[in-house]
Amino acid sequence: MNRQELIDAVASATGGSKSSTAETLDAILEAVTKALVAGDSVQLIGFGSFSQGARAARTGRNPATGQEIQIAAAKTVKFTAGKVFKDMVNR
Repeated sequence: MNRQELIDAVASATGGSKSSTAETLDAILEAVTKALVAGDSVQLIGFGSFSQGARAARTGRNPATGQEIQIAAAKTVKFTAGKVFKDMVNR
């Protein structure tokens, strides 16, 4: 499902217009993004939680030349599915 298909599905389920549903989806994604950038986590009970993770610096290898390279540490985004969501997927 892509963004437009998600908007269509939510608009038909709620009876709202596609444009207002798109604005709402954009606002939700922006709020989640801002929270994660600030280092906060976002918990949606029954669905899951988004949080910030960390990947340590490490030594890698360039596959073309075989030369060792240093890969910098990076922040990542983690999603942990909630129990209800996992149970629905595994039915």
